[in-house]
Amino acid sequence: MKLTNNTKIFIIGCAGMLGEAIYNKFSKYCDILATDININEKWIQYGDVRNYYQMFEMIHIYKPDLIINLAALTDLEECENNKRNTWLTNALGAENMALISKKLDIPHIYISTAGVFDGEQNFYNDFEKQNPLNTYAKAKCHGEIIVQKMLSKYYIFRAGWMMGGGYKKDKKFVNKIFKQIINGHKELFIVNDKFGTPTYTIDFANNIFEVIKTDLYGLYNIGCQDSCSRYDIAVEFLKLLGLEDKIKITIVDSDYFKKEYFALRPYSEKLINLKLQNRNMDYMRDWKECLKEYINNEYKKLL
Repeated sequence: MKLTNNTKIFIIGCAGMLGEAIYNKFSKYCDILATDININEKWIQYGDVRNYYQMFEMIHIYKPDLIINLAALTDLEECENNKRNTWLTNALGAENMALISKKLDIPHIYISTAGVFDGEQNFYNDFEKQNPLNTYAKAKCHGEIIVQKMLSKYYIFRAGWMMGGGYKKDKKFVNKIFKQIINGHKELFIVNDKFGTPTYTIDFANNIFEVIKTDLYGLYNIGCQDSCSRYDIAVEFLKLLGLEDKIKITIVDSDYFKKEYFALRPYSEKLINLKLQNRNMDYMRDWKECLKEYINNEYKKLL
């Protein structure tokens, strides 16, 4: 697909940390209609992925050249507590958008997660069998299956441990650590029994932009280079902020947080970008380089 200022892209679920990165990248080159149920930016219009008829009307009028579905509930505990809405958003929402893409013959992008794997292996490439453990991942896995069954012109991009969006929008591990720091915590309790592949939203958006120009449709893992534990990220985070001698890290296992984080999580969510590497389309940087950029751009100014 040739991406120009005449290319029209419809994005659903654009209010979050990834949506901001996708919008910032694609809006430089294309005409964007960004939607979400959370109107937290002036460039976002209301759109609910659970409502097929509303989505169809908006898309039919806009006539996009590409649909990007970012809409998802991603808080694992919220998903366990609100299973019905999780299935409606993460699975039925994916089906709604795939149906519209099929009916209007529009290429489609669906964002998935390394969480579709059970963590029994150390690493997972693009072709490994899914076996999700929690409601969030089960619904996302159904989204993958639906898109693949319905469409031929599709991309499914699997992300690892997402980081990006800054203090305002980052709902993941890095921002949770930072909030503890600015709240005066002098000791951080960090697990060392979960492993994954950090995925910087800016690199993720840049890599997607390059892949879709090739028309090499299919499913792709997209994670940063190298993998790590939650502990490794926390250590690097404190070092980059210059706080390694001021804040103590105490290693705990996941049971320490079992009341707060009760959803089942895989032991390993490490991704291998096998297809991207083989096709010379892997533009993801090392996670430490990305974390440094992220901290310099978003967090140092807040200390």
